[in-house]
Amino acid sequence: MPDKKKQAAASGTLHLQWVRSAIAAPRKHKLVIRGLGFTRLNQVIERQDTPAIRGMVKKVPHLVKVVDSARAAR
Repeated sequence: MPDKKKQAAASGTLHLQWVRSAIAAPRKHKLVIRGLGFTRLNQVIERQDTPAIRGMVKKVPHLVKVVDSARAAR
């Protein structure tokens, strides 16, 4: 089974899904979620695979997950 991160890196984009509410999260985590462009829970967005975006995802791994392209197409 290929690694999802390697697949996304090859295409140059990341498909991200917001999986957990940020209600009880610190203000900085809420700002990261907003900065990524999420507006609602379980939303899947596509972002360029850059070090800045990867750093933002790394700050909130408990709130966001990287999904594969096939699942994001739903």
